[in-house]
Amino acid sequence: MPFLMPVADVFSLNQGRLVMLAGRIERGRITNGDEVEIVGPESGGTAHVVGIDAQRVRIDEASAGMNVGLLLKGAEAGRAERGQVLAAPGSIAAHTVFTADIALLPEKEGGCEVPAGGHLDLYVRTATVRGRVTLPRGMDAVRPLHTATVTVTLERPAVLEEGQPFAFRRYGRAAGSGTVVRLWDGMRHLPGEFPRVS
Repeated sequence: MPFLMPVADVFSLNQGRLVMLAGRIERGRITNGDEVEIVGPESGGTAHVVGIDAQRVRIDEASAGMNVGLLLKGAEAGRAERGQVLAAPGSIAAHTVFTADIALLPEKEGGCEVPAGGHLDLYVRTATVRGRVTLPRGMDAVRPLHTATVTVTLERPAVLEEGQPFAFRRYGRAAGSGTVVRLWDGMRHLPGEFPRVS
C-alpha cells in the first residue's frame, strides 16, 4: 500500500532549510531518498527524505506502525503543520465536502442534538477541523443515541478517504463518531442539497 503518515509534530532545522515531520506511519514503507508529498489544509508540495529517526536512532527504512521523524529537504517549513499527512505523491488528496454516517453518544456521555446547519469539531487522524452539517430532507435534527447519514462541509480541507473514521465534538464535549461514506469535491450538486448515495 502507498506510504502514508499523519503529521503530529513539526520541527524547523538548519534555519528553515530542513524540516522534520514526526508521526506514526499508518501504512506502507519509506526509505532514505524517497519523494513524499505534504497534503493537507496548506499543501507543502513535494520533498525528499534525507533522514529517518526512530527513537533518536538514524535508520534507512521505516514501515507501518513505527513512530518516526522524517527529515525533509525541499519542503516549505512555514507551510508544514500538524494535521497534514506525508504520502506517496498523488496517492491521496484533501477534501472539503463529504457524506458520512454519524452516531451520537447518549446524552449522559456528552451526546447532544445536532440540528440542520449545526457545526461540529471533527478529529480526523491528527487534524482538527470545523464542519457544518446538512441533514437529509425532512430531518430537522439528529438526537443523542441516534444515527444518520449527513453531508459535512469543512471550513478548510482535510485529508480524507472513503471508509475513514473520525470523532467529533459539539460545544467542546465529545458528542459522537462517524465514517466517511463518499467524497463530493468536484462533483456536481446544489449547495445545501443532500447528495443521494446509491
